[in-house]
Amino acid sequence: MVGVYKGRGYIYSIQYHIVWCVKYRHRVIEGNIDDRLKEIIHKIANDNDFTIEEIETDKDHIHLLIACSPQHFIPNMMKALKGVSARMLMKEYGNELKQKLWGGHLWNPSYFIATVSENTEEQIRNYIQSQKQK
Repeated sequence: MVGVYKGRGYIYSIQYHIVWCVKYRHRVIEGNIDDRLKEIIHKIANDNDFTIEEIETDKDHIHLLIACSPQHFIPNMMKALKGVSARMLMKEYGNELKQKLWGGHLWNPSYFIATVSENTEEQIRNYIQSQKQK
């Protein structure tokens, strides 16, 4: 369960469920790429001072449950998550990825984001954890 945190003059508890897809929905997130993507996402979160509560992929998309502070601006978080992960994966696995993705783009430009409440948190966690079980 997400904690309640205190800032200077405010108290908050903020979680988001975030999903985005590989360009053209190509199934490239598997094996070493899957493992490395998760490492990169955790590092980006750590560098930008937000927390990855849950993370899972299913070959052509990624689900995250994140906790952050009110100072985090969603478009900036998404730019960091998608931009940095794409650059690093293309640098490390460019030959493998470019066989299925042309134009040098890893991610679809859109994403899904929803707020999470204490009433829906467990359902969303279970949904994210079950991604590879379909």
